[in-house]
Amino acid sequence: MDLIMFEAQRQGRLSFYMVAAGEEGTIVGSASALAPEDVIFAQYREAGVLQQRGFGLHEFMANFFSNRRDLSKGRNMPNHFASRRLNVHPISSVLATQLPHAAGAAYALKMRRLANPNQPPAVAACYFGEGAASEGDFHAALNIAATRSCPVIYICRNNGYAISTPTLEQYRGDGIASRGVGYGIDTIRVDGNDIWAVRAVTQEARRLALSGGGKPVLIEAMSYRVSHHSTSDDSFAYRARVEVEDWKRRDNPITRMRKYLERRGIWDDGKEKDAREGIRKEVLKVFGEAEREKKPAIRELFKDVYEEEILEVRDQREELKRILEEYEAEYDFEEFEGGKEGI
Repeated sequence: MDLIMFEAQRQGRLSFYMVAAGEEGTIVGSASALAPEDVIFAQYREAGVLQQRGFGLHEFMANFFSNRRDLSKGRNMPNHFASRRLNVHPISSVLATQLPHAAGAAYALKMRRLANPNQPPAVAACYFGEGAASEGDFHAALNIAATRSCPVIYICRNNGYAISTPTLEQYRGDGIASRGVGYGIDTIRVDGNDIWAVRAVTQEARRLALSGGGKPVLIEAMSYRVSHHSTSDDSFAYRARVEVEDWKRRDNPITRMRKYLERRGIWDDGKEKDAREGIRKEVLKVFGEAEREKKPAIRELFKDVYEEEILEVRDQREELKRILEEYEAEYDFEEFEGGKEGI
């Protein structure tokens, strides 16, 4: 999916994409240790978390193309997923805003279980990069989580770069883990490219977060961002191509997992070839279907903020309708569900 969607953006077929290459071990390993009732606050490189929880290719593609089947109704950027069904809160481009949200959600989960002990135990899991840890929201969130004993797991993907800024220019301390200790939070640093290690520490983090009435845990997963930050970035402007290729060869999480499986006799070249070809065909099939879907009806732009349409929203909708009618020749209504009548 990453390879195909990255190239599709370069061809002008969608507006934006973010690749997760190099960080799959952190993303999938941690997600596999969480329960369905746990709530997720992702950053923007966690497509693997949603895949692990059951987010399907059709749902991904609808988001990428902002079509009428998009759960966000075309009103968020590509790679900014949300799923009420899977307990995944909407992703925001604004850096670190999800950290205090996760602390608040974890506190709510704690209060709900105190009020009703029959509720299944649940934690909030919050993903972020080491660059987000330079934001004020990071410190506010950890302090709130620590002082209110919130059952939240903060998972930091330390991938070496905050867009174009390497870690050497981001901080002078020993990574992100030392900050958790400073706030009195149980903290561990793990090899983020080892899916089994990430899974094990996340399982233990969840147990700790739910123990003794609740507590926060911080995981710093050390990894490397193999791809560009996003399709808006050219990482070879600030790092050497040989550095990236070296990481691909020696510490790629998928390569490590493949070798692990091959040594145990449960994977081989034939299965690898069949899997890659089958997955590629399925991605391209769903890609084509999603690209042909219409955009949401224009009226969806004005829904869901308020329970009932308020005067200001009605006036805005009527003004847009007037403009569209006056300059009808300037717009292609056929790409929207319901066409011109869709407003």
